[in-house]
Amino acid sequence: MITALAAVLAAQAAPLPVASAEPQPAPASPRVSDHDAAQNGAIVVTGIRRNREDVLGGVSVLSSEELERELRPTIGETLQRQPGVSATSFGPNASRPIIRGLGGERVRVLTDGIGSLDVSTSSVDHAVAINPLTADRIEVLRGPAALLFGSSAIGGVVNVIDSRIPRSVPEAPLHIDALGTLAAAADERSLNARVDVPLGSNFVLHGDGSWLKTGDLRTGGYILSRDLREEAAASADPDIRALADLKGTLPNSAAKSRELAGGLAYIDGGFNIGASVSRLDNLYGVPVRYSLDPGGEAEEVRLDIAQTRYDVRAEVPVGGFIDQLRFRGGAVRYRHDELEETGEIGTTFRSRGEEARLEAVQRTPASGWGGGFGVQYLDRRVSVVGEEKYLPVNRQRQLGIFALQNFTTGPFRLEAGARVERSRQTAEADIDLGSPAQRRSFTALSGSVGGSVEVAAATRLGLNLSYSERAPSNDELYANGPHAGTQAFEIGNPDFDKERSLSVEASLRRTSGPLTFGVNLFHTRFADFVYLAPTGDIEDDLPVYRYDQAGARLTGFEIETRAQAGTLAGIDWTVEAQADYVRATVKGFGPAPAIPPLRLLGGIEGKRGAVDGRLEVEHSFAQNRNAPIETETNGFTLVNAAVNWRPLQDRPELSLGLQANNLFDVEARRHASLLKDYAPLAGRDFRLTARLDF
Repeated sequence: MITALAAVLAAQAAPLPVASAEPQPAPASPRVSDHDAAQNGAIVVTGIRRNREDVLGGVSVLSSEELERELRPTIGETLQRQPGVSATSFGPNASRPIIRGLGGERVRVLTDGIGSLDVSTSSVDHAVAINPLTADRIEVLRGPAALLFGSSAIGGVVNVIDSRIPRSVPEAPLHIDALGTLAAAADERSLNARVDVPLGSNFVLHGDGSWLKTGDLRTGGYILSRDLREEAAASADPDIRALADLKGTLPNSAAKSRELAGGLAYIDGGFNIGASVSRLDNLYGVPVRYSLDPGGEAEEVRLDIAQTRYDVRAEVPVGGFIDQLRFRGGAVRYRHDELEETGEIGTTFRSRGEEARLEAVQRTPASGWGGGFGVQYLDRRVSVVGEEKYLPVNRQRQLGIFALQNFTTGPFRLEAGARVERSRQTAEADIDLGSPAQRRSFTALSGSVGGSVEVAAATRLGLNLSYSERAPSNDELYANGPHAGTQAFEIGNPDFDKERSLSVEASLRRTSGPLTFGVNLFHTRFADFVYLAPTGDIEDDLPVYRYDQAGARLTGFEIETRAQAGTLAGIDWTVEAQADYVRATVKGFGPAPAIPPLRLLGGIEGKRGAVDGRLEVEHSFAQNRNAPIETETNGFTLVNAAVNWRPLQDRPELSLGLQANNLFDVEARRHASLLKDYAPLAGRDFRLTARLDF
């Protein structure tokens, strides 16, 4: 992950999917609601709402059955099997998406179009404060559509869409949706339930709650990687030699979380306005990074997260040139304490942020011209207090103006997008860090132009060229202290220039028929790419890493195909396959760290009546093209199976699912994880899910 560069080498760093093949999409209505769009996998609601086949760049959508099958406690693990997507996998409780080798500050994770506004981009041990259990669907975008959400979306956008602010009035006097899960590998128990109550003909009251508890994760083999086991076995210290035999359970990986939310909306045809408030509490352990030096300490640290979030949304039909105005706003009060083994607070992170977005969606006339434009504002303040303080109190303010225009004529579709963004990054003077008050301002320009042509029925060939500028983050500018999450003493550079990139992407898609597929080929060249590099010095018993800038290049592909294989023994069979690969190099440094290796995944699905099943095999190749500071990662093969049953013909909303993941209990380590040599992935895991919607 090239972003790992700016994050795995010690601080931040995130992969993305190809459009999944689905049935022939229905034409989009100018005022189709987000709720209706969520029921139609052919519609992408993130950004300017469009048919999926019209989005240039890659797009993946997880909804209904697919989301239920892939759902995990973290966003990263929920998405990691999508084409082009990996995860930071810093233990089972902190896993953020990596898209095409990019992550951290280069991937935006949103909830219904507004950022998480937490501190998950600052360190891989910080969990994203968005609960995937509450999602109706999750969309992953890259390419020009992602740039509409800011320069920090150069890697891509993950949008978790929920119904906390209701989008439609239930027909029944009470609508309940409940999902429960039991899983063996971590003794996982979770329950999520939501209730929608119509108040009259236009108002809808919403409430939801979720609860999750896990024990320590059971892995499929040794806890330490082979190289570390050999080093431990050669030690003269008996306590260190004992580490070579650690197997099975991953210490300090248990978690418990709960969330409550309420919302109210007024809905009248195309007019929709509402608000919600939610509270998230999450306590989880960070797997131990054992010291192999005699006398070294291995601490068991836990993170205690508390977040209160306020959200508003409005959609107003206008008429004329502007079909609809859409407003979305959110405010977050976030805090997490890093707890020592004694229970004492070692370090506290606080974040207060507000973000607002106003979009004008144009009416699409018979001439074929359409699109939209808007404005976005972000204000975020972060403070770090305690033993491992590495940042001064800092603030980021950002104002962006954007537009996306498209034109369709015959088999051709042309699209152009642009964004102008003004950022101000400030840091207060800090005596402890020895840093003065500092201020930087940046104007970032981004733009894209592309098009597609229908070369055969339901088959389009596309090409897109995009340019992006990104202002460096406050971490990259002002860091100057020990960072426990990356086990490094980090030093920023307040004189950094903007990071610039030029990308070209070609795509070929077929969206309907017995054989569907998506192919994306991409290449990106960076100027002044920000990354962390070791200096060879030691400070506070930690290796010193300094942020630097250099040219970089990233090349890769994503392929996905799905074929209807006919009927045998009364079962309708479908076969699918996918592959993804990224190669990233930083000039003067070498291969970028934490870049996922070539991955192949194949599956077969069968459906008969109320029962459907799936068997899949995922193979991740060994990664031996490594940065100078990282170790190689062995390849692995996972075999997974799943079956889903709807026992009541007249109540298809009731479903029962059974999954068996990593059937052969193999030892697997994800190369994009900074903790890969200390924390393998889950071993054999049986998961039972039950869903009721009425």
